[in-house]
Amino acid sequence: MATQPHDVQWQPRVEIDQRIYDLYDEYCHGRMDRREFLAKAAAAVVGGLAMAQALFPRYADAQTISFTDARIKAKYVEYPSAGGSSGEMRGYLVQPSGNGPFPAVLVIHENRGLNPYVEDVARRAAVAGFVALAPDGLAPVGGYPGNDDDGRALQSSLDQAKLRQDMVNSARFLKSHALSTGKLGATGFCWGGGMVNNLAVAIGADLSAGVPFYGAAPAAADVAKIKTPLLFNLAGTDERINAGYPEYEAALRANNVPFEKHIYEGAQHGFHNNSTPRYDEKAANLAWERTVAFWKRHLA
Repeated sequence: MATQPHDVQWQPRVEIDQRIYDLYDEYCHGRMDRREFLAKAAAAVVGGLAMAQALFPRYADAQTISFTDARIKAKYVEYPSAGGSSGEMRGYLVQPSGNGPFPAVLVIHENRGLNPYVEDVARRAAVAGFVALAPDGLAPVGGYPGNDDDGRALQSSLDQAKLRQDMVNSARFLKSHALSTGKLGATGFCWGGGMVNNLAVAIGADLSAGVPFYGAAPAAADVAKIKTPLLFNLAGTDERINAGYPEYEAALRANNVPFEKHIYEGAQHGFHNNSTPRYDEKAANLAWERTVAFWKRHLA
């Protein structure tokens, strides 16, 4: 059974200058709106506007596993979330075909809610043998709105402490689910990667394997609370995120927390997301292969 579903071949319509990637990173993290991003891209380099427009996600083209795939069963579930944004949460639950129980994996979205790419990652995890839950942090305000700009604005408007609590509650819901063996792993991307690091702090040994993709490091003072092995997938060009890791790694070593770190040279922040040209097929496939192997080793 395949565990590397990244068979979508991204063919960028234009070659993209690194300066445009850097501006896109600023835009994705809410430091400028779409209009400003396009204007700055157009001014930065000849052809910059076309490069910028090529970076917007194309989710329909990026689906790798259909929601009707016979190898999985998928549905949306609702569950309580005390102390979260509204007291209730909603997520996308995907299991392998069969009755289970299965080792469990929480899949945490970027800073824009549960978009189609993250749902597809949950299906990939199920194909690999795990029951996966992808919570939608925007559920208390109506859910992912169908486009990333509005999703990003909605997510930034939430009380961030309550949003983090919704993710912690989602982890606990999945860990105790009837389909789960009780062994819980987690992965996440960008904001979700940082949330995996913070989840390791928040729930300690209740997390058995954490795999953040280019996620912000937690405060070094909190690292003593981490009781789970971690695998870091980082992009080689991602100076902003990578700058926080030397201190993080030193704190992990000081507290005898096992970890692996992989830096994918030349890859952009967001390299796993196959809906945009930031996708790096070789890096994404290798990172996913390592992620699944890590889960199988620690969640068996």
